[in-house]
Amino acid sequence: MKIVFIGAGNLAGCVSLEMQRVGMTIVQVYSRTDSNAEALAKKVNCPWTSNLNEIITDGDLYIFSLKDAALPEVISRVKPNNGLWVHTAGSVPMSVFEGHARRYGVFYPLQTFTRKRRVHLDGTPIFLEVHNPEDMKMLKKIAIALSGNAQETDSEKRRHIHLAAVFACNFSNHMYTLAARLLEEQGIPYNVMLPLISETAGKINDLTPIEAQTGPAVRFDKDIMGGHLGMLANEPSMQTIYKLLSQNIYKEKYSNE
Repeated sequence: MKIVFIGAGNLAGCVSLEMQRVGMTIVQVYSRTDSNAEALAKKVNCPWTSNLNEIITDGDLYIFSLKDAALPEVISRVKPNNGLWVHTAGSVPMSVFEGHARRYGVFYPLQTFTRKRRVHLDGTPIFLEVHNPEDMKMLKKIAIALSGNAQETDSEKRRHIHLAAVFACNFSNHMYTLAARLLEEQGIPYNVMLPLISETAGKINDLTPIEAQTGPAVRFDKDIMGGHLGMLANEPSMQTIYKLLSQNIYKEKYSNE
């Protein structure tokens, strides 16, 4: 199978390396910038281009791993061919390919990808969607080889999965950023939080999120929460976040009992 990557960002870097690890062949990498295309192509040992007109037309699978806003334009400029075209976005419908490809779908790994950190996909759910039912077999075979966890879903459900992922991953990471800032202002190293963060994430394997919830908001401890809000007097946006989250934690906890 000949695989072409259109995009050379964090997700493309991880998935292409994982594909190479399990014996798949990447035959070309495209990026709008020479340096990004060349850097990834060197890692997977294949040719590269920064010219959409030079993308080969005899590939079997074309993986469009681009910013959501860039997808429609790039798709419209790639030469039509008989390969299966898929994108990797959480919130973009499969229909973005309509009128540009005969075979198309979605290959969405539910994972966070960060530059300079290698991620292995073992166990990662990979959500699949295809326009032509006969193409699902190919995508499932690839997904199972990469992670062992292939799941079929439609564009609407995938949008909700992506929304949930933003809460679970991106917003959680922002909380780490705020925590780090509070500690740094007091000259306290951020790594004192690492065991707590690890246990917080780890216990979700054994408990539901509601069961795992602790802290002053669950108890509605007005004294502690009032003290915390006072400490944030010079941080009005953090005060607002603290209030909203505390109110919602209390509401969720007791609406489920």
